[in-house]
Amino acid sequence: MKEFKAGKSPSIFLDDTSMLDIGPCIVDGVNIAPERAIPDDGDPRIDHSLEGFLFTCGPDHIRHPQPIAGDASGRKYPLHGSFSSHTAEITRWSLTDGNAEAAARVPVGLADGGTALLERIWRIDGATGEVSLEDRVTNTSDHTRPTFLMYHMNVAAKLFDDAVRLESASFEGGGFGWRFGEEPGSVFCVPAQAENGWSSLTLGPIASIGGRTLKVSFRTDTLPYLQMWRNQKSPANVLGIEPVSHRWVDRAELEREGEFNMLRPGESRTYGLRFSIL
Repeated sequence: MKEFKAGKSPSIFLDDTSMLDIGPCIVDGVNIAPERAIPDDGDPRIDHSLEGFLFTCGPDHIRHPQPIAGDASGRKYPLHGSFSSHTAEITRWSLTDGNAEAAARVPVGLADGGTALLERIWRIDGATGEVSLEDRVTNTSDHTRPTFLMYHMNVAAKLFDDAVRLESASFEGGGFGWRFGEEPGSVFCVPAQAENGWSSLTLGPIASIGGRTLKVSFRTDTLPYLQMWRNQKSPANVLGIEPVSHRWVDRAELEREGEFNMLRPGESRTYGLRFSIL
């Protein structure tokens, strides 16, 4: 992993062995990623990715495994799609005028035999400490196929006390305490409420990192939903912020309702996310 930092930003460690996703995220010497306090889903790719602060699922599938249509052997799309564990080819890594930028190409082999290309750019504004991500996914297969994407931002819930709240215009009533839903964990997915094409939420204040608040924003034209997940079933102790391209229903219903995002060969779709911890 490579450390990526500028100015007021946290120290994030980009994993070139898996998509250039984020592993540790260090704020004042504290790793706010969950590390091994995660559920064991039986997939070592996801175990490796889930212990970090951000990983990407897609582009051929999101969420839990579903059958590959027309596959006589009964194979399924893997947990959270095929992205995880693909090696990133870093094409740019620079620190200029107090800002930072890293770019990579990630050729991806899909579960059904197709291919895709992820072109990824990370940027840090050193003056504000904001970290931003720009992704472009291109269908490099020889036929039209659907594309999906979800960002999993995973935070170590061991750092939270009862004062930590989630707040967003996307939430009923504008927000609530971090222990939403039933114990020992819960999940929900809502339409993301946008302003100028972006949706935002905050998590905090987090006393264990100096009362700081995590702010996350994401583009709603291609990520129109916000999924939230938490799991406090031992040994897991994690909260997930998950901007996502599709509703929380199974793949067959999405297809039946005409909600696949189809890409022709050579066609691309772009996504954007940014966060700060201030």
